[in-house]
Amino acid sequence: MICQMPPSHCLSPAQSSITIPTVTPNKSPKPRPPGHVLVPAAAIGGLSLVLATGLETLGFLKHLNAEIAAQFSRDGQEKFLNHLPDWSVWLAAAAFSFALAAAILATPGHVRRAILWITAVVLTGAWAPVLSLAAHSPDIAAPWIATLWSGVCAMVYAANHRMTADEKTHYRR
Repeated sequence: MICQMPPSHCLSPAQSSITIPTVTPNKSPKPRPPGHVLVPAAAIGGLSLVLATGLETLGFLKHLNAEIAAQFSRDGQEKFLNHLPDWSVWLAAAAFSFALAAAILATPGHVRRAILWITAVVLTGAWAPVLSLAAHSPDIAAPWIATLWSGVCAMVYAANHRMTADEKTHYRR
């Protein structure tokens, strides 16, 4: 056998063992940067509203609201004559998106944050049967999507940062 590498790299049959250096994984994980509440909550809430506005512009929310209304009417045959004013729907979307982001970022513990997020999404979705019983069209797509996306973004931010609420209560993952 002819080795075409430099002699120091070639092994002869007489060499029977090779010392392979061991590689140990880094035991200390990369430290997470400190997290904040006010500015990230404002950014998350704003971006959630931008998402809902974009989906409204594309016509997606109109179709989603029609599907929700069909689910809560008598087999889709009932037409809702009363509608909530658009400003009240968007005010609810803004309130939920900003408030949920701030609440999640200020709450210690991932489980508590998840419970808060799921509760907000379920309560926003629970508006549909209540509005339909009041003979109003259940136009809840914008607040529901803004709430859902705000919670997703806040959960991801809190998972990747050291939040002050976790440090104050000594609550760890």
